[in-house]
Amino acid sequence: MKILHLDTNHPLLIEQLSTLGFENHKDYNSTKQQIEKIISGYDGIIIRSRFPIDRTFIEAAKNLKFIGRVGAGLENIDIQAAKERNIQLIAAPEGNRNAVGEHALGMLLALLNKMHTADREVRDGKWLREENRGVELDGQTVGIIGYGNTGKAFAKKLRGFDVRVLCHDIQPNVGDENANQVGLAKLKSKATIVSLHIPQTPETQCMVNKKWISSFKNPFWFINTARGKSVVTTDLVAALQNGKIRGAALDVLEYEKSSFENLFNECELSESLQYLIQAKNVLLTPHVAGWTEESHQKLAQTIVDKIRKMYPF
Repeated sequence: MKILHLDTNHPLLIEQLSTLGFENHKDYNSTKQQIEKIISGYDGIIIRSRFPIDRTFIEAAKNLKFIGRVGAGLENIDIQAAKERNIQLIAAPEGNRNAVGEHALGMLLALLNKMHTADREVRDGKWLREENRGVELDGQTVGIIGYGNTGKAFAKKLRGFDVRVLCHDIQPNVGDENANQVGLAKLKSKATIVSLHIPQTPETQCMVNKKWISSFKNPFWFINTARGKSVVTTDLVAALQNGKIRGAALDVLEYEKSSFENLFNECELSESLQYLIQAKNVLLTPHVAGWTEESHQKLAQTIVDKIRKMYPF
């Protein structure tokens, strides 16, 4: 069976697939249209987020049996079109869940204790102690929205703190010893910290908007290590300005390209994005929550293991 690799990944991916008997080809530069002309010759493809695998692409891939996405979600793949052609879809949310959980906790602690602004000020020769007085995590109620792989990993990291952890998910009975599953209304009435761990779907697109934010009883700290397009940035900025959101830790942004690979090169900075960049109560990272040395290897290994189960030679 022939596999076409469309993005660079950890070397073990190709090494182990070759050992299993697969013929591996690489094409990291051709356009989507160029790939469509040759894709019928392949049984499988491995991709991160280089371009969307849409219906046009899938219809051209007449012999495709599986698509492996080296990442947590499948939002760049037309799932319905793949199902119609009995193409197996493989993702690897297990591979970077720990990294995302650690990153979310790190961002939260940095935000609450103003570490990002204090660091810049000291480097600029400013020694401002009262201005950098922090807020403790103990005593807070953390609401986790989306309790799958990364939501559970974040809740596990919170076990060392004296916090109440609530979770909400569209799937029933996913709560565990680390988080009490509740309805969204109860979470909104109790949470003082809110962390998103949801996939990008039509239902979650623009979910965090003015109405959603105002429906929370308490002002809250907001963390997003999931998908940027779940948040309406102008509404987030308004909430930061009026105090409904006390601060935001954002690893993802609405303005990212679908490949997640750049933001500033081709993006004229909107007024809202400029505000986020300047705001002292906002912490930003470039979509790297799941981007560690360890997760680089784990993601690739997860894809190999799932392919091995599908095709036990």
